[in-house]
Parts: sequence; C-alpha cells; structure tokens
Amino acid sequence: MTMERMHTKEEKLQAFGRLLDVMDRLREECPWDRKQTNDSLRANTIEETYELCDALIRDDQNEICKELGDVLLHIVFYGRIGEEKQQFDIADICNKLCDKLIFRHPHVYGEAVAKDAEAVLESWEQIKLKEKDGNKTVLSGVPSALPSLIKAYRIQDKARNVGFDWEDKQDVWGKVREELDEFEAELRKEDKKKSEQELGDFLFAVINAARLYKLNPDNALEMTNQKFIRRFNYIEQHSIRIGKPLKDMTLEEMDALWNEAKALENDHNE
Repeated sequence: MTMERMHTKEEKLQAFGRLLDVMDRLREECPWDRKQTNDSLRANTIEETYELCDALIRDDQNEICKELGDVLLHIVFYGRIGEEKQQFDIADICNKLCDKLIFRHPHVYGEAVAKDAEAVLESWEQIKLKEKDGNKTVLSGVPSALPSLIKAYRIQDKARNVGFDWEDKQDVWGKVREELDEFEAELRKEDKKKSEQELGDFLFAVINAARLYKLNPDNALEMTNQKFIRRFNYIEQHSIRIGKPLKDMTLEEMDALWNEAKALENDHNE
C-alpha cells in the first residue's frame, strides 16, 4: 500500500467527521447497528483486535489499514452508545486520552527531563500511580483477561519499571535452568498438579529471559506457530496428492516431508 500523498490535518479531521456522520446514520437507520450494545459488541471487538494483530505480524500494509479501520469503528460505536446513555461521547474519549498523554509526558509538556526511551519507561509507572482514578498498585494495570503469555511479559515489564529486575540479564539463565530442573523433577515423580505449577514457573522464567534480551515472546511463538502450520500443511497436501491419509503415514514418512518443507523454506529465505 502506497499513499499518493500525505493528508493535511484538515483532511484528517474531515475524514474523522465523515466517520462520525456514517456511524450516526447507521445507528439510526440500520436494524442491526441499532440493536447493538456494549455487551453484544465486546466479542467482535476482541476478534477485530486479533485480526489487526495478524495483519501486523504479516506486515501486510493493506490489511493493517483495513483492520485499523475496523477497530476504529468499534471505538466510535462505543462512543455513540455512551452518548445515547448520556454518559460520555467521542469528544470525552479523545479529551481523556489527551489529558492522560500530557500528564504522562512531563518531559514534553513540563519541566522534567528524559534523555532516552528507557528514562521515560522508568518514570511511567510512578506517574500512573499519581493519576486521579489511575492504577492503585503497579500491577493493577495488567488486564486479568490478557492471554497468559502476554500477561506474564507485561507483569515482568511493569515490575522492571519500578526497579524489580535482574541487575545483569545473564543471571536470568541460572533461574531458567533452576526452573527446568524443578519441572523435570516433578515430571519424574508423575505429580501432575506440581508438574503443571513447575511448568508455569519455567515458562515464566523463559519469558523473563526473552524480555531481558528485548525479544517479544508472543511474536516469537506466533512465528513458530505459523512455521509449524506451513510445514504441516505441506505434509498434508502431499498425503492428499498421493491418496494416503495422514493417519496411515509412518512418522518417518512425515518427518521426511517435514524436512522437505524446511529445506524449501530455507531456499526461499536465502
């Protein structure tokens, strides 16, 4: 996707106003839009957010633009519903956001100094705790409904922002090995409950290591998911082509096809 030219601020405001006009008309004239509530939209909002994440992972600019529009639609929709209930409207949403951003950036809008991004992050959590109606504790800002892997990363990152972190990132590997040993010990005892607990500790330590080395574990795992899907699909397509169901193939046959798919990927990436 390539823009012919950058839009002016006035054109951007006009486009946003057009979206509000379309939303108003749909809410008034479309039977489906008219019946929606915060509750009925919530699941769709989650789905649209994940679709945006998929587009971002693929770095598909056309899809990113499209999916951002879908997410924006939901924000405008919630704003319209809030307006109908006389609770808030889209202007309140924008103004609250602007107020929050200004308050959290005293190095831009105030007298504070932040020489780099790390300095900004160090003060971020303390600033949030000072906000009216803000987080009461450092970790209270982590949504309970976040997927566990992302939640672990965010918990660790927030703790880091107030100084609770490894002084030397290389020290984390001792913790990773310790948790792996404890996990293996419980597996040998065949204690399922304790094994699961130790597995959680091990995964938490691995995620912590990824964070310390500035790697995103969710992105990393998703790349591996996609790689597995591609290679497994290659095996399945071969089985269809030769008329032999996967369940009738030997592990050696499937492994050979897996390596074929891997080799093809490597050739493509070179």
